[in-house]
Parts: sequence; C-alpha cells; structure tokens
Amino acid sequence: MKKAKWIHGLFAGSLSLLLAACGGGGEAQPTANQASPQGEQTSAEPAQPAEGSKSLVIYTARDKNIFEIVLPKFKEKYPDIEVETLEMGAQQILERVRAEKANPQADFWWGGTQSALSTAAKEGLLESYKPTFADKIPAEYKDPQDRWYGEMLLPEVIMYNPQALKPEEVPKDWDDLIDPKYKDKIVIRGVLPSGTMRTIYGAMIYRQDPNDPQKGYEWLKKLDANTKEYTQDPTNLYLKLDRQEGAISLWNLQDILLQSKKNNHPFDFVYPASGAPILVDGVGIVKGAKNMDAAQKFYEFLFSPEIAAQLAKERFQFPSRTDISKDDLPDFMKNLELKPLELDWDVMAEKDKEWMEYWDQNIKGKGAQ
Repeated sequence: MKKAKWIHGLFAGSLSLLLAACGGGGEAQPTANQASPQGEQTSAEPAQPAEGSKSLVIYTARDKNIFEIVLPKFKEKYPDIEVETLEMGAQQILERVRAEKANPQADFWWGGTQSALSTAAKEGLLESYKPTFADKIPAEYKDPQDRWYGEMLLPEVIMYNPQALKPEEVPKDWDDLIDPKYKDKIVIRGVLPSGTMRTIYGAMIYRQDPNDPQKGYEWLKKLDANTKEYTQDPTNLYLKLDRQEGAISLWNLQDILLQSKKNNHPFDFVYPASGAPILVDGVGIVKGAKNMDAAQKFYEFLFSPEIAAQLAKERFQFPSRTDISKDDLPDFMKNLELKPLELDWDVMAEKDKEWMEYWDQNIKGKGAQ
C-alpha cells in the first residue's frame, strides 16, 4: 500500500477508508433545518426555496457544532443560495437517496462512511465531479471516478484517564491491551451499536489473520478477559472513566479531543505504535441533483483551506487535504504521525456482520471463563 505524506511534514500515512459511522450516533429524530448532534433518520421533506432564490438541499450525518461554523460562512459568501439541511445517519442517507433515485430530492451528501458512499457510487447514485482541489486529496481518500471525496480522517486510538494511570503505565500498542496486568482496567462502549467499536474490533481480527478469524477471536477473548464492563453508550463510557471505574478504553481521536478540551473530561490518548484504523468521512453530489451549481459551490467551499483549518482548530477535525499549512493547524496535529494499520477495507466491510455476530455470541463476557 502506498503512503500519502502531508506536506510541511504534517502527517505521514496511508489508508483506504471506512467501514461504519462513527460511534457517537444517538436516537434523536431530527427535522428539516434542525441540526441534530446525533445524526439519525428524519422523515421531513425538503422545503420549497423562497421565490427568486437559488436552493441547496443537503442530507447530512454531521454534527450541529460543525454546521455552526460552516453554514453561516457559506451563507455570507453566497447570500442568494437558500440552504436546507436534513440530518440523519449515513446509512439512512444511503437508503433515502436510493429510494429517491427516480426523483432526487437532495443535492449534496455531507458526512458519509466510505462503505456507504462506495455503495452509492456503485449503484449510480452519485455524480462524478472532479473538484479543483482533487490533486490535494490522496488516492486512498477518494473515489477513482470522482464520485466521492473524503473530507476528514478519524483515527481510532487507545484512550485513558491520566488521573488513574501514569503515562508509563498506559498500553503503547494494541497487543499491550491483552496483558493480564490490565484486567478490570478496561471499559468498552457497547460494540454492536457502535461503528467506531465495530471498526476497531474488526481491525483486531484482520490484523491477526484475515483468512483465519479464529486467531482474531482468540485475541478478542483475551481482551474480553481484561474488560470490566461494556457500556450502553458513549455518555456512560465517559462517566465510567471520569469516576475511574475504568482507566482505559478504545475510541476515536476526534471525540477524545473534543471531550477533553471542550468538555473538561480527564481524557488523554496513545496513538498505537503499530498503527491505527483510520476511517474517512466523505461527501458526494447526488446523481441528478436539481441544484448542481449550488452543490459544486458548497463542495469547493467546504474543502477550502480556510474552513479545513478552522474545523481543525475548533473541532479537532483532521483534514484530508495535504496542503493545509502547518501554521494553520493546532499544535497537537503538527507533529502527530497518522500511521495506519494495513487493512483491506473491502474485506472488513464484507466480514463485519459475520465477525461481530460471532464475537457477540461466543466471546463477549466469556473471556475469563
């Protein structure tokens, strides 16, 4: 697998991309023009634009705190474009775009997993559009036919409470997690409902031997033996770590940074020495979009260096563009090497259901037996 190197010595890395939506999804039922922080399905229909104005309908799985930065600035630059967002999960977006294929209601898909976007591309649901910044996005993070592009990267790492563990006591790599000394120190967000956790667990199986999942199952059994609890949702995971009812977990780096730097949780992270599964969150233009010009304008605006740098600084979002100046990024990003695990994401997607069902039925809660 070839490597993509960030200029200015930012990040070195390679990957191909994504499997499932990030693990922060919730149960809220959003409505049109109401940004949901959880990104679930909506039954709302796009509203009609004001007479004499241009329109842009966006189906999105992104967070409200991202809208708060991006949409006002876009409106400022393009005041004649009326923007409407409908929030739902990436899988729900795929299902809705598929159902509307004969009469597309959306113009732009903002926030999707590689798995969902690749499926949509194969089904002819996305337009081919080569943006002006195409050569600034590594091949690993985009569709070869320009039907989708990765906007940001989501590394999955080791999370810990520095009030409970000293830095020298923290696992430095994945295999350290199965050392018996960490028994009852690990708390895991419930695996099956979480795209983040399914990705991590699938990667742990793949890295042992993708052709013989039993080796990965044995590894996960040892991890289960060290796991004190599987929490119902991210909120309970944070609570357990806050209270030091567990000291270690596995989670996505962006959320760890948001929780620690914005919400004052005592969290820190270790980037695994052997590499991390790195997910890609992407975008695409819906095939047959009624507002193609507006969709292209939003595409270019969203990926602009100014917006990418602001989202990096204020929302800890790792941009996929390789030309963002080192001086425009927060300090923690400047010298962090995003080393990926060598994974075949097509195999990961194909085997996800089989592997996770086996784990749930035969491993969960049985590692110590």
